[in-house]
Amino acid sequence: VQKMAEISLKEVALIVGVVAACYWNSLFCGFVFDDVSAILDNKDLHPSTPLKNLFQNDFWGTPMSEERSHKSYRPLTVLTFRLNYLFSELNAVSYHFLNLIFHGVVCVVFLKVCKLFLDNQSSIVASLLFAVHPIHTEAVTGVVGRAELLSSIFFLAAFLSYTKSKGPDNTIVWTPIALTVFLVAVATLCKEQGITVVGICCVYEVFIAQGYTLPVLLDTAVQILRGKGSIPFSMLQTLLKLIVLMLSTLLLVVVRVQVIQSQLPVFTRFDNPAAVSPFPARQLTFNYLLPVNAWLLLNPSELCCDWTMGTIPLVESLLDVRNIATLTFFCFLGSLVVFSLRYPGDSSKTVLMALCLIVLPFIPASNLFFPVGFVVAERVLYVPSMGFCILVAHGWKKLSNKSMLRKISWVCLAMVLFTHALKTLHRNWDWQSEYTLFMSALKVNKNNAKLWNNVGHALENEKNFERALQFFIQATQVQPDDIGAHMNVGRTYKNLNKTKEAEKSYMIAKSLMPQIIPGKKYAARVAPNHLNVYINLANLIRANESRLEEADQLYRQAISMRPDFKQAYISRGELLLKMNKPLKAKEAYLRALELDRTNADLWYNLAIVYIELKDPTEALKNFNQALELNPMHKLALFNSALLMQESGNAHLRPEAKQRLLNYVKEEPQDANGYFNLGMLAMDDKKDMEAEAWMKKAIKLQPNFRSALFNLALLYSQTAKELMALPILEDLLKYYPDHTKGLILKGDILMNQKKDIVGAKKCFEKILELDPNNVQGKHNLCVVYFEERDLIKAEKCLVETLALAPHEEYIQRHLNIVRSKIASLSAPEQSSVPAGDTATTDAEEKKKSFQNSKEQKNEEKPSKTTALNNRGRSKNKKQAEKNSMEKKETPKKSTKEIKDIEKKRVAALKRLEEIERILNGE
Repeated sequence: VQKMAEISLKEVALIVGVVAACYWNSLFCGFVFDDVSAILDNKDLHPSTPLKNLFQNDFWGTPMSEERSHKSYRPLTVLTFRLNYLFSELNAVSYHFLNLIFHGVVCVVFLKVCKLFLDNQSSIVASLLFAVHPIHTEAVTGVVGRAELLSSIFFLAAFLSYTKSKGPDNTIVWTPIALTVFLVAVATLCKEQGITVVGICCVYEVFIAQGYTLPVLLDTAVQILRGKGSIPFSMLQTLLKLIVLMLSTLLLVVVRVQVIQSQLPVFTRFDNPAAVSPFPARQLTFNYLLPVNAWLLLNPSELCCDWTMGTIPLVESLLDVRNIATLTFFCFLGSLVVFSLRYPGDSSKTVLMALCLIVLPFIPASNLFFPVGFVVAERVLYVPSMGFCILVAHGWKKLSNKSMLRKISWVCLAMVLFTHALKTLHRNWDWQSEYTLFMSALKVNKNNAKLWNNVGHALENEKNFERALQFFIQATQVQPDDIGAHMNVGRTYKNLNKTKEAEKSYMIAKSLMPQIIPGKKYAARVAPNHLNVYINLANLIRANESRLEEADQLYRQAISMRPDFKQAYISRGELLLKMNKPLKAKEAYLRALELDRTNADLWYNLAIVYIELKDPTEALKNFNQALELNPMHKLALFNSALLMQESGNAHLRPEAKQRLLNYVKEEPQDANGYFNLGMLAMDDKKDMEAEAWMKKAIKLQPNFRSALFNLALLYSQTAKELMALPILEDLLKYYPDHTKGLILKGDILMNQKKDIVGAKKCFEKILELDPNNVQGKHNLCVVYFEERDLIKAEKCLVETLALAPHEEYIQRHLNIVRSKIASLSAPEQSSVPAGDTATTDAEEKKKSFQNSKEQKNEEKPSKTTALNNRGRSKNKKQAEKNSMEKKETPKKSTKEIKDIEKKRVAALKRLEEIERILNGE
């Protein structure tokens, strides 16, 4: 064995250059496949999530205590994702760039390891082959493959550290051993297979550092057992080192078992069919997978991102021809093991260490000791391929030393490196998007329903439902008992508004669910997400008001199968609200909160329930709780701001404004946010600010009914009546039957433009729409008065009084008209100066129109909260409109009337804000 050689700068530059040349195009790839769960959907990446969560949750952000957790505990890898998020949030380039750097580091450290067992030239060959091998694209170009890269760095560093533990005269140097144990722990926190480096260190210590061979060890053991000799001191030292290593490893294993809470992850037969197969299919298939993995290293021409389900059919019989491959593999492996253990010399030691690197890191993924969630996974061959590359480089060296084969060996090496590099470069493009990745996989393997489903999902994300449906249907044909595929078909039919077909597909999926076996835990026998078939089916049929009870039955069925099924409680709570059973809905949400108190959507839903129960204080508390968990929860920001605004408490307005500002930051294209900011500004008498917000809302949504009316109203209240007219024109263009808009327009035409004909058309239009509209009819009477048609005015007011007999101002105006008629019919009074009468008329007309303005304020629209599968509720309470007409009192001055009117308008606005909260969906 050579002494640890140093690496030159030229060698580093060569390796890094080759890595960059092979993987530069990975920077143009996005987040695909498992990246979506590990990065896009993983809240542990967000700075708002406490760092301790990284050490309590699995790789995908699921608490380790939950049954649906994959139990893959890799907090240090997630920490690097979090650092990426801190610098570039979800910009995929930075994630791929860091992966590329890590792969370069692994290649350089691997070169250092190679130099322990190979000469300089062979070491570079092994490192170059490792750098370009196409099997690594999944680990390097797939962002989640970072777990392999990080674990490998510390794996190799731990081994290099251990090689320094032998001092002069075979003494023990403890510092490198302590460092090795630390690095093993770090490697394991990046990915579980890191712990296997301990086995490699043990083999290195016995067969390399101490130079024993198997015959020597057996001979020594026989001598000791016969009592003819004692254990040599050097062997005792070796035993001591191994015992320290083993105990530290055992401690790591105990800690790891504690972390997974002694539970193995739950996988279904779809993830790994052989794992649930009987003898001998299980054993034969798992053994056959070993030559399959070896062939991928030898010939990485057909690579596939997903080897689950029907990719590799089960080997169910000893007569299956594939058993020949298994037998051949074990014969070849056995011969290498015998050669490496039996004979002394550098060559056998090199082969032994290569075999250790191939076999030991692969054991956790081999399915031989415990089932894993896949059949074959290219990324888990990242470390085993190191041993493969050492073997190839060693064999190449043997060939190139022979003069006859020297040239051909160099030509073959150049071809292998070049073709592998090209294949890697080409393979990277497959990871550009989910569609390209899964379509490339389908070229290799058409028997995996999961691939057909995943292409369907990619098309579904692009809203291409018709094509997605074809792939989902193909998945059900490839694997007729795949519950998920039938659920996908149902969901796509629903998206295409084909509810009958959707229901039929969901019913097929439901019929495939395993039947409950008394005394057997249901949850362990089915993938938790398959229970969503009950949720999806219930969500579909509850659109039919006559089937609400049937939908409720489905939710209850899901809950009875799995009492901790949080989503079932959420969906049921929403249904109970629809059924007008807020108390039962409250119970459902409280039960869901017992299961998960960190779900902001749940607190939001509970707030909506309290609005239903007319308890705004509790509602606001729950909104606040949702915002504590998720400060940018859009619906909670919006609706809590409205609730504060509606309370009429001026102290809450600044907070309401801040929440609406945060909301428009998150939803800059939603006109409702700007509109409600405008209403808040109107409450605070900030007219210019209110005008700006209203204009912004109208710019985003030109037909925004409430914004148009309230902007017109704002102008009319701030002596800008003529500016209100074009706004009202727009309003009435979109909504010709807008009664309040017609009243306000008529009022402005009458008072400001002196356009009696235009005003008359407005009031007549109102009466066409609603013959019993008191205000419109009263104002039309005043138009008749202006036209000096006193008889018609009198008749009109009589009819109006019949509609509203208790309205004093109508009676008073009728008396004025009648007295006017009487004064005109008396000749002796005709010469009376017009001053007093004219003043009275003007005052009355003014009062009349002031009264007509009292109802101009418009109810604001509510934010529609579209429900999704994550469980957001709709508030569907309908409230009756309140009439705000105030009776005039005869002895008030014009100034007093204006003051009262302003107060009335503000009160009306607040009340109608409450209406909007209660009316909104």
